[in-house]
Amino acid sequence: MCIMAGSVVLRPGERWYAVRTLPRREVRAYAQLDNQGFRAFLPQGVKTVRHARKFTTVTAAFFPQYLFVTLDLMRDLWRSINATIGVASLVMQGDVPHPVPHGVVETLVDLTDARGLLQFGQELQIGDRVRVTAGPFAEKFAICARLDDSDRARVLLDIMGGQIAVSIGRDYLRAV
Repeated sequence: MCIMAGSVVLRPGERWYAVRTLPRREVRAYAQLDNQGFRAFLPQGVKTVRHARKFTTVTAAFFPQYLFVTLDLMRDLWRSINATIGVASLVMQGDVPHPVPHGVVETLVDLTDARGLLQFGQELQIGDRVRVTAGPFAEKFAICARLDDSDRARVLLDIMGGQIAVSIGRDYLRAV
């Protein structure tokens, strides 16, 4: 399921609003809102889950328990969102939904690739300090040693007092 990639043009009167979901129900809430005809956006990223000494790389919500929806408060029946399966509530300011500041969601949508994953500045340089975001070395820091044309990078991980060279996909690296 592609969770809205590409650019989104807002119609006159529309704004982005944040929706708080039930724990680990972001994708279900997104699907239900889509079925009701709402235009929603669920930013996702890749993370590594460790369980029973096994590492699994999964796609997960970038903002756990939150997604975004476009609404025109004068036109849309926005109160029905609070009764949607997987949704806890719209983020409110008093009696009305609180809009997300202009440009925030638009920027996130523009940073989303065709798979629906957020891709932040992948312009790595040799010598950059990076953090590994997924895989068995998740949350470890390293130095970028070489960049390949095949979207991979050779990094030097600081492990047990020495530097170990490892080849990792650029999608799993973030500059620090």
